[in-house]
Amino acid sequence: MTQQQLAERVGIKFQQIQKYETGANRVSASRLWDIADALEVSVSFFFEGLNEEDTKASNKIPADILGDKEALDLVRSYYAIPEAQRRRLFELARVLSDVA
Repeated sequence: MTQQQLAERVGIKFQQIQKYETGANRVSASRLWDIADALEVSVSFFFEGLNEEDTKASNKIPADILGDKEALDLVRSYYAIPEAQRRRLFELARVLSDVA
């Protein structure tokens, strides 16, 4: 199925499908439900192969991250940066985390 065909079935533009596919935009739970329905798979299809231990090991993020003042300050500061610079900072952070 092409991005265009999926977009038509879900009722959105194909550019939005591209953004979901590349990770530029997050997929809401309701949109994931719509996509699964359009592809005639269950929502769990998108999570096959993941288990709790893999998720914990790969994320290394505390469960109460939203309760951490430093994390919230970091997120607020991040979103205060202009979008083009924010994207570059995000890519830098991704590269640095891959190296670590």
